[in-house]
Formats: sequence, structure tokens, C-alpha cells
Amino acid sequence: MKKDLLSLLDLEKEDFETLFARAIQLKERYARGIFDKLLSGKTLGLIFDKKSTRTRVAFETAMIQLGGHPIYMSTQDTQISRNEPAKDTARVLSRYIDCLAMRTFDHALVEEFAKSSTIPVINALTDSFHPCQILSDLMTIIEHKGGYKNIRIAWVGDGNNVANSWINAASVLGLDLVVACPDDYRVNPDIIESASVKSKTDIEFTNDPKEAVKNADVVYTDVWASMGDEDELSKRIIAFKGFQVNKRLLSGAKDDVLAMHCLPAHRGEEIAEDVLEEKNSVFWDQAENKRHMHKAILESLI
Repeated sequence: MKKDLLSLLDLEKEDFETLFARAIQLKERYARGIFDKLLSGKTLGLIFDKKSTRTRVAFETAMIQLGGHPIYMSTQDTQISRNEPAKDTARVLSRYIDCLAMRTFDHALVEEFAKSSTIPVINALTDSFHPCQILSDLMTIIEHKGGYKNIRIAWVGDGNNVANSWINAASVLGLDLVVACPDDYRVNPDIIESASVKSKTDIEFTNDPKEAVKNADVVYTDVWASMGDEDELSKRIIAFKGFQVNKRLLSGAKDDVLAMHCLPAHRGEEIAEDVLEEKNSVFWDQAENKRHMHKAILESLI
């Protein structure tokens, strides 16, 4: 029976643990020059509406390094752009490829593809969720902190798709998570309600970034204006005053705090230049780990 990954609520705790262990193992094997051609002869389709560096290249290299073949398609290059129903495209692609990763705006489109496909569908980012990002970020936390239990994670910034996926992960894994957003940019209550069904923890919500980072092991942020919201940036810069992750804000966290960002970063807005350029920063580990986590996801679903 095929399995999709549209949000982290599609996973059980055991699924998370399996993916973490396998991604770390694949990373170690690759570093030793061991190449696992587990998906030889398999094909991954990539349909992207939104521009991408890390997610696209991570999926493509992951598939290639597993012995398979990626096919990248901009939505504008497909018949979807000429109003072919999503269900028709999904049925056709199911006859050609072995897995489909989609990066688009409307989460309902990914859900429609998953419903009509006979192959696994992966959410490579929608306006609602970014599940693969959080899986690789948790992998990074495990590498640097030895695990995710008893690790206090503070989200500081917009209540966006990445924040939503952190909430989903926390609800399944019982993470110690606090989410700090300005009042007008809080997480959608529907996201919180959906996650509460599987919740194994009480997630904290606040509008005070200083309170959120107090004694935090991890402080995570993202751009204040996501793709599609750029026109609001000047307004958001005012609303997010005090939410920049800088040395002053991080001084309230633990001494060995990990500052994290899914990238690309707007230096001087949501995160300070000197934090990004910190010698022992993990931003680049986060980016690298997307490739290895994507390998584990592709292997598991295909």
C-alpha cells in the first residue's frame, strides 16, 4: 500500500525514529565512500511552482546518489498550466514515474495529486507545511545535541509553513516547543487544532521572543515574508520589531544554544549577520542534511 508524506501528521513516532536513524546511517556511509544504489531504475518526478535551491538540489542529488533518476518539471512546462485537471496529470504520471515531489502554493493541490496517484506523493513545500525541512532539522539537532528529548526548541518569527510543521512534529514526538509570533502573524488556529489530535505535549505560544528563548537549547527562525508575501515586507518589518535572532536575543538562551534557519536568510532582518557567520553555526549542516534525509524518505516511500 502506497504512503504519502504531505504533513508530519502522516507519520507516527516510529516513522520519525526510522527516518532519523536511516538518514544518519546513509550520511555516514556516503562519507566513507559507500554508495547505496537502492533505487536503481526508479524515477522521481519533481513538479515545482516555487523557486528552489536547497530542496530541488537535495532531492535531485538524493535520487541520483541512490541510483535513480530525477525529472524536474516546472508547472508552466506541463499541461497543468493549460488547465488539465490535477487528477488527470496525477493518473498519467503514476504510469511513468515511481514517486512525485511537489513544491507549490496551495496545499489542496498536493492533496489532490496524492488522492489521484497510485505512487507516493511528497510535499516538498506548500504554503501550509514543509515536512521534509523539519525532518532534516531534527536530524541536525540529534547530531549536535545527542537527541531531541529534553531539548527546548524556540520558534521566533512568522507563523508560517515551517512553524506549522514544527507544531506537527512536536505533537507527534512530544517536543518541548515554544512558538513566539507577533499578534497579527500567529499560527492559524486550525493548524493547532489538527495537531492537538495527536498531541503528546503542551506547546507554548507567546508574542514575546525574549520569553520564548529563555533557557532554549535551539532557537529557530525563518524569513518574515514567505514566498508570495513579499509585498508585505515593509509592513512586517515594523510588526516583527524585536523578533530578530541576534546575539542580544540569544543571550537569554542556554550558552550552547543552536541558532537555526531553513534558508535562504534575509541578513539583517530576521537574523543578524554575525549569528549567521558564527564559526560553529549549524545552518550549513541543516542544508546538507536535507540531501541525506531525502534519501531516507525516498527509500522508505518507494
